[in-house]
Amino acid sequence: MLTGNRVIGEVEIFSAVLTPHRSLSRFGFFLLMSILGGISLITGVVFFLAGAWPVFGFCGLDVLLIYWAFQVNYRRARAYEQVTVTASELTVRQVSHRGAVTEWTLNPLWVRLDRVVHAEFGIQRLFLVSRERRLPIGAFLAPKEKETFAVALAAALGEAKRGPTRTILG
Repeated sequence: MLTGNRVIGEVEIFSAVLTPHRSLSRFGFFLLMSILGGISLITGVVFFLAGAWPVFGFCGLDVLLIYWAFQVNYRRARAYEQVTVTASELTVRQVSHRGAVTEWTLNPLWVRLDRVVHAEFGIQRLFLVSRERRLPIGAFLAPKEKETFAVALAAALGEAKRGPTRTILG
């Protein structure tokens, strides 16, 4: 059955959801902000008691700035990429942190995986190349994660290029 451009019931060879890495959990964030707020409060009180009361008002600004930076970071972490390979199509769906969706559907027979590799640091960039289009993927992955993803995706593309296999029951 065909829906739009998709064949329903077609077996996925490969499927991955790529998300940005965030090392600080919500609890860690709360703990960090509590410690920074406590230090800022103590520093402000010391300056206030020493007679430099205007400094007290500025001691909380650094904590607010760090809080704002983390909120922006957590908002950006909502972005993700979904890559799916079947025998007849490669679908890349990129969702921005604001929820804007961009989707590409490519023929896996015409796609190759291109890598920009740094000798010391490993894979820096990954691209899906089809005809004259270069689609960057996995930009927010670390080099080791890009390598693992590239190996798995290349294997899936190779399997898609070989075509469906049949098992003969006898």
